Amino acid sequence: MKLPRDYIIFPLDLPNRKEAMRYVGILKDSVGLFKVGLELFIAEGPGIISALRQETAAGIFLDLKLHDIPETMRRAFLSASAHGAAFVTVHCEQGQEMLKAAADAAHGETKILAVTVLTSLNSGHLVSLGYREDLSRDLKRLVLLKTRVARDAGCHGVVCSGHEVGAVKKEFGRDFLAVTPGIRPKWSIIDKDDQQRIVTPADAVGYGADYLVIGRPIRDARDPKEACERTAEEIASVL
Repeated sequence: MKLPRDYIIFPLDLPNRKEAMRYVGILKDSVGLFKVGLELFIAEGPGIISALRQETAAGIFLDLKLHDIPETMRRAFLSASAHGAAFVTVHCEQGQEMLKAAADAAHGETKILAVTVLTSLNSGHLVSLGYREDLSRDLKRLVLLKTRVARDAGCHGVVCSGHEVGAVKKEFGRDFLAVTPGIRPKWSIIDKDDQQRIVTPADAVGYGADYLVIGRPIRDARDPKEACERTAEEIASVL
């Protein structure tokens, strides 16, 4: 049975192994997965994954947002999945052929999550990037369009905001994974927040999210472990 803490993905958005492992030591029994993103992976290389495996039984989410030509995507995913991560992320931007190349290489336990629209973006940003007005003004429609491309290519799920996760689940079913960043617990206060589309943990899980990426509210708390416990309590309230 999935426990409330199993929904929590803590991002190790930190500059080096020492800082990352400090948080792992604190949170290893309080979260479901640790996310290794570009900053830490570039700084420390694949060795950081081995270090995590030695310290915790929590899963590993390798958030590299792969984005390249199909053959490079295929090879990159094979290399990434060799580290035994539960999830690896890819971008949706170049369409089905690129995504399918990665999906065709996914024969092991590692699942592919396609990034739809970053939670730091809003409609104004998309207009400036040249998106059609009907899509830039209706982010839910844009996310569903990208999700359909990802699903048809063979991806196992998507990364989307809590504002779209309910529509994704309704359209593509409970088994198609939805990972939701931009989570802000009711008790958290963040100065100069760059996230545009945020929801609470309870709302995200209530809408159908399978996992929640929760960084700053936990990392910047006076007691990160207590922050995890409070977040798990919010999640438990809707399970």
